[in-house]
Amino acid sequence: MARADKVAAVAELTESFRQSNAAVLTEYRGLTVAELKELRRALAADARYAIVKNTLTKLAVREAGVAELEALLEGPSAIAFVTGDPINVAKGIRDFARTHPALVVKGGLFDGQPMTADELRKLADLESREVLLAKLAGAMQASLQQAVSLIAAPLSQAARALGALEAKAQADPSVLAGGAGAPAPAAEPAPVADTAAETPGPAEMPSDGTPGVEETPDTSSASDPGEQAQAVADATDVPAGTDNDETSNEPTS
Repeated sequence: MARADKVAAVAELTESFRQSNAAVLTEYRGLTVAELKELRRALAADARYAIVKNTLTKLAVREAGVAELEALLEGPSAIAFVTGDPINVAKGIRDFARTHPALVVKGGLFDGQPMTADELRKLADLESREVLLAKLAGAMQASLQQAVSLIAAPLSQAARALGALEAKAQADPSVLAGGAGAPAPAAEPAPVADTAAETPGPAEMPSDGTPGVEETPDTSSASDPGEQAQAVADATDVPAGTDNDETSNEPTS
């Protein structure tokens, strides 16, 4: 290979390492051309499977900053440069190796970090990216539904409380002013009758001796019943020489 071709090959390999999501290094010794084509077709959706020269690839891994892979470049080497889902590529190589034991996984590169053959087999045992994303979305949706349930329960209770408050405020607007509602109006006390005006007292009698009208004796100063009776008797005593029925105007003979 001419020097210019080698330089171009190294540059292409370096760019492949840099742009790939992952890379799987394999040894293909013992595989036929037809079997290699079968493997390329199996990986075509997510990776480009290429047979490489170890000397040029060692230069490329150094240029790409993944010199850890240099030790794996021994014997016939082929690399799957992953541009799609690394899990699908790992599964495809694993499944192909089960029916074609001549294919040997030596190691690889994932997300810029070197990986051993055992780590790549564990990666192959994982579910595909689409399945993992679907499960993650389902878990997130379930968590969101639980969160909504936790939030919605207090909100529904608050809504019921607000509804009750609104109904109470419509019946009693003073509730909105911060009070507990206007108290019921107190019953007005029944008017007290003026017994002093209605109850007739003792008639005041004139003290001028008008005929036919008796003067009520003043007994307020007498505390004893006997004294009160004597006061009445004294006041009503008829003077001597007068008739009990009427006063005589005739001259005496």
